[in-house]
Formats: sequence, structure tokens, C-alpha cells
Amino acid sequence: MSTSFENTTTKSVDVNGTKFVFREMGKPGGVPVVLLHHLTAVLEDWDPRVVDGLAAKHHVIVFDNRGVGGSGGSTPKTVEEMARDAVTFIGALGFSKVDLLGFSLGGFVAQVIAQQQPGLVRKIILAGTGPAGGEGIANVGAVLQDAFGKAGTSNRHPKHFLFFTQTSNGQAAADDFLQRLKNAPRTLTRP
Repeated sequence: MSTSFENTTTKSVDVNGTKFVFREMGKPGGVPVVLLHHLTAVLEDWDPRVVDGLAAKHHVIVFDNRGVGGSGGSTPKTVEEMARDAVTFIGALGFSKVDLLGFSLGGFVAQVIAQQQPGLVRKIILAGTGPAGGEGIANVGAVLQDAFGKAGTSNRHPKHFLFFTQTSNGQAAADDFLQRLKNAPRTLTRP
């Protein structure tokens, strides 16, 4: 199995009649780390540097949610539906125990999975997220709208405003991250 996100072929699996696309890389065996991405993201939005770092020591799986990117079906309307889809996807790959890394919206999904399927989850890593009802969570829509508005008026990517500080170091990190995404070769999908 490849340890490089950029050189890993995108595969697909049928999940109850819906095609889910995914990549898996890293050290085979053991408990895999399943990455759950942020709102508006596809599997290509994971930073290759982060994924490769994880894959150096772990079996890592990234995938597109139902109705997102290369996965078929209709986009779920709730976090609970996304969590059910993720659990079903994990089961379709044959795993009965996983570690979850949830980023932003993916963190919401990871928390629901851990709450509703505690036997499936060994460890959970939450990044840039919060609990349901947590302080400021109700304002996520306004935060997104503000970021997209600022991106439009400044001719910058919304991720500059969503995931990075507005300091010179934070914005330089955003530029580096976006450049890595831009330069990453897109892999071919195989059935």
C-alpha cells in the first residue's frame, strides 16, 4: 500500500447501491484512521503533507461523503445522516474498529459516530470543530457566509478566512497549503 497521498489511486466501493470513492494508504493492518473532512471539501482537499505524515505509521482512509465529489447519491441533510453513511462505508470496507480524525464538519460527524456506535471507535481526534450546542456553533452559517464574502471581495480562497489566522504567518501557511493542493497530481479512479 502506498504511503503517498498523491500517488494513491482513488478506488470505489458500493455502499447499499451508492458508489463511494476513497483512497487508502499507509501501513496495512491494525486499526485504520478514517478521515472525515470539512464542509465543501472532497477527498482532494486533504493536505498531502498531513495525510502522508499519518500514513507513515498508520493505515489511512479518506473518502467522499455521499453526494459529494466522486461519490454518488444525494448529499445528506443532517450530520446524523452523514454519520450513518460513514459507518456504513466503514462496514462496506470490512472494518469493525477504526480511529476517526474529524476536521470541522467532519468533527461533528465523528462525534455522532462515537456517540451512536461506540464499539466501532477506538480513538477520536477532533480538529477545528466543536460539540453540538457548543459556544458559537449556531453561528457556523454566518461564519461561512462571511468567509465566502471576504474571499469574493479580496480575490482569495475562502480557506484563507476559515482555517487560518489573519496574521502574516497564518496567511503564509494558507498560501502554502493551497499551493500544495494545487500542485498535487489528481489520481485516476478505478472501479
